[in-house]
Amino acid sequence: MTSPQQTPEPHDHDHGPGPSHGHGQGHEPSHGHSHGHGHSHSHGPAAPVSRHLRKVIAAVLIPFATAVVVGLVVLWPGGVPAHERTGVGFDRQIEQGKVVAVEQVDCKDVNAAQVPPTGDTSTPQGREAVAAQQGDCAKATVEVTSGPETGRRFTEIVQPDAPRQLHEGQGVVVAYAPDAPRDLQYSVTDVNRKVPIAVLAGLFALVVVVVGRMRGVMALIALAVSFLILTFFILPAILQGSNPLVVAVIGSSAIMLVALYMCHGLSARTSVAVLGTLISLLLIGLLGSLFIGWASLSGNTDDNTGLIHGLYPSIDMSGLLLAGIIIGSLGVLDDVTVTQTSAVWELRQADPGMGPRALYRAAIRIGRDHIASVVNTLVLAYAGAALPLLLLFTIAQSSMGTVANSELVAEEIVRTLVGSIGLVASVPVTTALAALVVSADRTEDGIRKPAAVRGGRRRRAK
Repeated sequence: MTSPQQTPEPHDHDHGPGPSHGHGQGHEPSHGHSHGHGHSHSHGPAAPVSRHLRKVIAAVLIPFATAVVVGLVVLWPGGVPAHERTGVGFDRQIEQGKVVAVEQVDCKDVNAAQVPPTGDTSTPQGREAVAAQQGDCAKATVEVTSGPETGRRFTEIVQPDAPRQLHEGQGVVVAYAPDAPRDLQYSVTDVNRKVPIAVLAGLFALVVVVVGRMRGVMALIALAVSFLILTFFILPAILQGSNPLVVAVIGSSAIMLVALYMCHGLSARTSVAVLGTLISLLLIGLLGSLFIGWASLSGNTDDNTGLIHGLYPSIDMSGLLLAGIIIGSLGVLDDVTVTQTSAVWELRQADPGMGPRALYRAAIRIGRDHIASVVNTLVLAYAGAALPLLLLFTIAQSSMGTVANSELVAEEIVRTLVGSIGLVASVPVTTALAALVVSADRTEDGIRKPAAVRGGRRRRAK
């Protein structure tokens, strides 16, 4: 059955389209013409080719892309504003170091901890102090390997119950406090994880390229561009005092345009996915703004956000929270809109006789399955990130209402639900747009393609 369908292809092309217009679907020449259409569809994704559709899509996307470029130019920060380091948290001067020697010493000899003068061990602090004086501590000699004082050595005492233990030859990150006494200027703040992270990143890139081939290469380039926009535009622009919401919308739009068109090509299919993503992002922005204000979320809930607010009081922290919601939702939105658009195009290719309503109904069934998995993934991702916090509430035996009402958890709830609403809404919106666009596709002479293709398929089935 396969051979008879494949061998006539050269014959169909020899006949050309002329005779097919002069006969009905039951005649052989019509069969030849329709088979020619089927052959062309099988070579690539179906995409609207009519001038009218190209003009309509361009009329929407060109002004949008122009506005994004203008926004990038107007709000371009030109760098991160300078400030005097506070020496608190991440705002410290950091250098690299290496553990050159480790020896075991009695904790009492190095005054690892001080027992309360009263000898009271009923408090957690008292019990920890007593435990810290029992057993052997690690006395690590660390050599600074970067900065103006490369080669300088200092001593770091590590208690036996410390979560991070040091060993000889280990790379570490050290904090430098120039205003402290000389013996206390350097301290170990973390271990150096650059090598395992670099290996993992290389493995990720290799897997993407091996499986995705050229598409994988373009995806990696788009990922790099996304990080560049985030690093050189979004973050510095917010620090310069620009409105976080406006910066997030412009930056996210730029990332969306680059990523989608670079990975999926400059086509009507990609343009529909861009439109669906844009509409969903606008919905997320509106809902986020409404509920962040209604729930009185300040966006200043931990030491890091407190430090940011202290260093740059002009930053709108609630706006920063909303910007985070928009940027965080973008990646999943791209996946949903591209999947739905591709589903509509593939359904149209499988059955060219389907109208917009039939296409929508068929594709939305695919979308419902996607919604269930994506929403569950999003909720679990946020729950996993907040797991230590949830454990603290469990230890305190707080009620579910108390936990949900705390600002730390309320932020994650609003972030999750607003993002999920946008994701769910993107499915019918993108599916409807794709069904309308692909159904409106006409050839340049005004004749619809589906009729001839459908007739050819029926003929071939015989």
